[in-house]
Amino acid sequence: LPATVLLKDTKLMDVKLGQLGSWLAMRDFTPGGMLGAVRRGYERYYNKYINVRKGGLGGISMLLAGYVVLSYMWSYSHV
Repeated sequence: LPATVLLKDTKLMDVKLGQLGSWLAMRDFTPGGMLGAVRRGYERYYNKYINVRKGGLGGISMLLAGYVVLSYMWSYSHV
């Protein structure tokens, strides 16, 4: 018998399309909530790609690729 998980605690990838509106309504869109979400995302990225025993260029190259894409978008805003 699988344990039931509250919709509030469900990850975005596990939310059904019909539940998306109510799932978004349960999110915390205050500045503190948004800051916490950014912090959790950074921690997840850091622990997965940077803070590893045998590191590679994957994490750093993704960070640099993101910077290149953002700077391209800022330079060519008409695109």
